[in-house]
Amino acid sequence: MDFEARLHKAIQRGQQTKASADHERQRAEMTDEECKSLHSRCRLQLSEHIEHCLKQVADHFPAFDYDSVMSVDGWGAKVNREDIDGGAGRTMSKRYSRLEMLIKPYTATRILELAARGTVRNKEVVSRNHFQFLAEVDLEGFKELISQWILEYVEKFSAVE
Repeated sequence: MDFEARLHKAIQRGQQTKASADHERQRAEMTDEECKSLHSRCRLQLSEHIEHCLKQVADHFPAFDYDSVMSVDGWGAKVNREDIDGGAGRTMSKRYSRLEMLIKPYTATRILELAARGTVRNKEVVSRNHFQFLAEVDLEGFKELISQWILEYVEKFSAVE
């Protein structure tokens, strides 16, 4: 076989390898509907975990009000309270504390995103986001992170109460 024939065969083999790899990659990629469905399942599990943890915070600190959150910003829960300081010759002031954790809505970026915002006595102490691509999502890791962020907030709140 001359070089020209071998060259054509090598080109064909390379094209077949590329086509096979492209086909395998397309098969492995999730469709948009599959991603939306996975996001919904993950959102449900994580928002239930957020609700469970924040209800426990409200149980340990009775002045906190607990609320589930379902809005255009996401799904999750929040705890908040207002304290009034002052009296006996001092100016009255309100001290606001709040922790809100949300799983953000599905977007074309195909990510699962957690957002947390927390305030202790009018000072923001938590402002965090975490995300993972849906194809690589680790729900247990997300749950652990949710628990960790809540515990960090409670520690900061307890230190000033």
